[in-house]
Amino acid sequence: MSRTASKDPPAKTFKRGDRVAWNSEAGRVSGIVQKKITSEIIFKGYRRHASKAEPQYIIKSDKTDHVAIHKGSALDKLPDKRAGRSAARSSSPARRPH
Repeated sequence: MSRTASKDPPAKTFKRGDRVAWNSEAGRVSGIVQKKITSEIIFKGYRRHASKAEPQYIIKSDKTDHVAIHKGSALDKLPDKRAGRSAARSSSPARRPH
């Protein structure tokens, strides 16, 4: 079998501003991609082996503002919170009691 042949699915890719979710020790977490990392870096004291072929993503949690880094394979893209929202306010003025 060739070393270049792979049974892995294509890598998931994300961009800054994408809403994503991942599993953590505390359960399912969601957040916003802050930055795509394509080269080796030290993050919170740990060496992360990111590359253009296998980027990693710095993500800020929606609820806690905690910042984490994850491989694309650990992330799932979520719909934008603003997408699909209908206008909460009606065009008619609020009624006042008499």
